[in-house]
Amino acid sequence: MQFNYLPSVRGKLALNKGDASGAIASLAAAAPYELGATRAIGLDWTPMFPVFVRGEAYLAARRGSEAAAEFQKILDHRGLVLNQPIGALAHLGLGRAYVLQGDTVKAKAAYQDFLTLWKDADQDIPVLQQAKAEYAKIAATKDFASNVGLYRLSRRKSHCR
Repeated sequence: MQFNYLPSVRGKLALNKGDASGAIASLAAAAPYELGATRAIGLDWTPMFPVFVRGEAYLAARRGSEAAAEFQKILDHRGLVLNQPIGALAHLGLGRAYVLQGDTVKAKAAYQDFLTLWKDADQDIPVLQQAKAEYAKIAATKDFASNVGLYRLSRRKSHCR
């Protein structure tokens, strides 16, 4: 409990106060235990909750690559997640992390994975509405981003001649 549950609660409390670095620090105690099984709390708890909260903290700190690593860890260990919502929410977190990294192609794929998993969910769930709005922005700017990339590439080629 003190190496998994309490660090997660402390991390969420720090995030709620806007203290991303405090959240990351409080979750360090859980790192050695996050891939283990726990029976202390029951089946409504997974040892991957600290990983999810750490991913959220990295997002809040605008550290996209670290956030992506945490959310990917959840996706790589689905057997530890069981049927907890963080299994699907990890796709959303991964998409947000890719946005921070500027990788719109991977971000779009991660958002699509999340939206596919939640296609039958109640449409008035706030996180689903927010994810759809974020995805719409990515889809609208993807063409712009790829055109900017082509423009930069063509300018480099013209300068090389």
